[in-house]
Amino acid sequence: MGMRILWILVAMLPTFAAGAECSVRSGPRTAALVELYTSEGCSSCPPADHWLSSFTRVAENGDVVPLAFHVGYWDYIGWKDAFADPRYTERQRDRAAASGARYVYTPQVVVGGRDFPGWSSEHSLTSAFEAIRRKPAAVTLELAASMAADQSIATRLTATGDAKLAARDLALVTVVTQNGLGSRVTAGENRGENLKHDFVVRDLAMQRGLGIATASFKPKADWNAQKMSVAAFVQDRKTGEVLQAVALPLCR
Repeated sequence: MGMRILWILVAMLPTFAAGAECSVRSGPRTAALVELYTSEGCSSCPPADHWLSSFTRVAENGDVVPLAFHVGYWDYIGWKDAFADPRYTERQRDRAAASGARYVYTPQVVVGGRDFPGWSSEHSLTSAFEAIRRKPAAVTLELAASMAADQSIATRLTATGDAKLAARDLALVTVVTQNGLGSRVTAGENRGENLKHDFVVRDLAMQRGLGIATASFKPKADWNAQKMSVAAFVQDRKTGEVLQAVALPLCR
């Protein structure tokens, strides 16, 4: 009897169709890209991580694309952030240099390519989102993704826009994200804390200029297809402005 109940429960679990391709196309208005630069070694970061997780339902309508970039420059304090990547630290430093900032910090929130220190104010955040959404989209993005049986992820991003965009230094960025991650921290500023994270960027690929960008992301040991998505955006490398963004859950 117990075995029968077990098999019934297994049959009720959601399934993932390996190899199935899903796709999304951006709309006529600009979506708001929200970037959080965070670290498990930073004692002031957990509230920002929790705040970003609150976008789980908002992100479903495509108007907001949240991303968490974990950086590693606080690892020396005593706890190594397993989700950090030198490329994310480099991205934060590049954006800071482009905007004239003298240093980087965590937690930092960037909305639409602009530093947004007022992220904890719901009124300020809503106003920023509305201002971005009022902009007619300068670029149309079409994003397709599939996961193979070995959990590698293949993506294809197509970005189109009018001829005047050709003169701008644009970057097409595709990322793989994962929800439901966490750590039991045993050292450093967050020692003893159980940290939880959503929208964590697990890998990144970038190409210059508009057109078609394909990428293949190798699997990590803790990838969970049921909690993974891909996202993409196009950004002016000189000004930092994000022209459009989309997000796509992997086919379930």
